Amino acid sequence: MNRAIQIPLMALILLQLSSCSVIEGIFKAGVWSGIILVVIVVAIVLWILVKLFGGGRRG
Repeated sequence: MNRAIQIPLMALILLQLSSCSVIEGIFKAGVWSGIILVVIVVAIVLWILVKLFGGGRRG
């Protein structure tokens, strides 16, 4: 696709989207990414602590 078609096409697509819906999509993706990242970090920290302290096994 040549440049003369790409720029007007992109402008048309951007004008069709309301800024609120775009921002809403970005924040939804950010919230879920943050939640998943926090869960993964907590799971890794717990796993490391269990490995360091033997998982409650005595002996």
